[in-house]
Amino acid sequence: MDDLDQALIAALRQNARLPVASLAAMTGVSRATVSARIDRLVANGTITGFTIRTVADQERRGVRAIVMIEVRGRIAERVADQLRGLPQVRALHSTNGKWDFIAEIEDRDLSGFDDTLRRIRLIDGINHTETSILLKTSKMAAPL
Repeated sequence: MDDLDQALIAALRQNARLPVASLAAMTGVSRATVSARIDRLVANGTITGFTIRTVADQERRGVRAIVMIEVRGRIAERVADQLRGLPQVRALHSTNGKWDFIAEIEDRDLSGFDDTLRRIRLIDGINHTETSILLKTSKMAAPL
């Protein structure tokens, strides 16, 4: 992926409905080049879809957080199964270093979030957690 691909992806992240002519003007290349690049990015799986966000989507978003989780002993897979079973866990990442897992959590409000954290901390095998509430998202990364 070169600078042009990255510029197109950045522009489309801001507004997925930008016309090809506008993208061409922004990047200084022809409309045919922009179209070909976007087609290639879709074909190779770099761009997996185009979407919209509505005010209702933003309002529905409750409390989002990252929970770093340290597991005691060798029962990480059992802990992971229980974490994956919680609907509030949007993504679960295994990692190295101090933390065994990083869980992305989303809940309806602070009260629900508190309950979810309590449930996570009661899972047998979880030794320690550290939580950071996500306040604002300003950029979404493209898949590699």
